[in-house]
Amino acid sequence: MNLLELRNLHVAIEGKMVLRGINLDVPPGEVHAVMGPNGSGKSTLVQTLAGAEPYQVTDGQALFLGKDLLSRAPEERARQGLFLAFQYPVEISGLSNAYFLRASVNALNRARGEPELDAVDFLGVLRSELLAMEMKPELLERFVNHGFSGGEKKRNEILQMKLLKPRLALLDETDSGLDIDALKVVARGINAMRDRERGFLVVTHYQRLLDYVVPDRVHVLVNGRIVQSGDADLARLLEKRGYDWLLEPQRA
Repeated sequence: MNLLELRNLHVAIEGKMVLRGINLDVPPGEVHAVMGPNGSGKSTLVQTLAGAEPYQVTDGQALFLGKDLLSRAPEERARQGLFLAFQYPVEISGLSNAYFLRASVNALNRARGEPELDAVDFLGVLRSELLAMEMKPELLERFVNHGFSGGEKKRNEILQMKLLKPRLALLDETDSGLDIDALKVVARGINAMRDRERGFLVVTHYQRLLDYVVPDRVHVLVNGRIVQSGDADLARLLEKRGYDWLLEPQRA
């Protein structure tokens, strides 16, 4: 059974159609990259799947683990194993990063019928993952993303993903704003999560992330439609040729 199945998905924002009939399957164990020019609907796709506003599904179907996704509230989607790493992670004042992470993990544990972690047990797990993401321990005591650099925010998103262990991770331009060292750390965090049961839908503009997180499939979105799909070689071709050769048929 596929983790994600999209059938003829149409999405509008404030009455303007953005996605125009998306058909896509993400099986377990695969990384699918979504590429395309600015304004093509890439972020709209993952934001819609996560249940964000003000995206309105006007037609089509989205199944997650064989069940309707679109009728579920965002928190229910998360409890069922969906995770979204934001392109622009938000700052949450008054809430420490460590408390937020532990509360999130325990909320999922309760939903799964698993025992909650006390502060001591959780700290042991957290320190190990923090070290793997090359993050400073003092970031745990700060408010969520408050005063973090762009790279620290993106690492913090991957840290959350590793702790929450989703079945399907939606990564919305996680590579944007990263220098090469931070990119390698983020990519290593993503690759550490790859297994036969988990899937990824990775939105990116550039090939450079896909040099480190090699996708099983690449899909190109243009004007709200998937106009080309292929293996990792398609991303390399786009790096060389850009998108113009795919845009011309859309203008005709």
